[in-house]
Amino acid sequence: MRPFKVLVVCAVVAWSAIGVAAQARPDFAGRWTTDPDPAAQAGRGGPARGDMGSGWGPTITISQDATRLTVEYAFFSRGDMQPPLRFAYALDGSETKNTVMMGHGMQTQASKTAWDGEKLVITTQHAFRDPAGKPATQQVTQTLSRESPTSLIVETTRAGVLGGPPTTTKTAYRRL
Repeated sequence: MRPFKVLVVCAVVAWSAIGVAAQARPDFAGRWTTDPDPAAQAGRGGPARGDMGSGWGPTITISQDATRLTVEYAFFSRGDMQPPLRFAYALDGSETKNTVMMGHGMQTQASKTAWDGEKLVITTQHAFRDPAGKPATQQVTQTLSRESPTSLIVETTRAGVLGGPPTTTKTAYRRL
């Protein structure tokens, strides 16, 4: 009888662990826009200059399913007749590559995601050429979190490029 009890206890523990692991992750899906910061606009006629924010622009659309998160936003104006930029990220931590036409050609970015509790951390390596023409990369980390059903926070840390200091910005979005 004793081995049966041990088996039952192991089954209950395993079932509990599966339940904890299978808990639903936050859903970031929706159409989001930034809230202008009144303090940043006071006396300046607009938001602070030089703040790169989340890196995704002031209005974004996020779609999410069990395996993928996709962020889309208009980078160009309507007159440019360019489609919105779209970045897809695998939620299982595997590497995803997104290619966009910027500047003088195609740029490929390699990203990985990781869950940190209720936060989704996206780490992206941006390839570029340094001033001497040598290949280099810059790492950008975007951490998504929800403060409420209508609030999305994106904290973006950009590693220092060419010996510069890293920078971190925090962008608050509200659901449209």
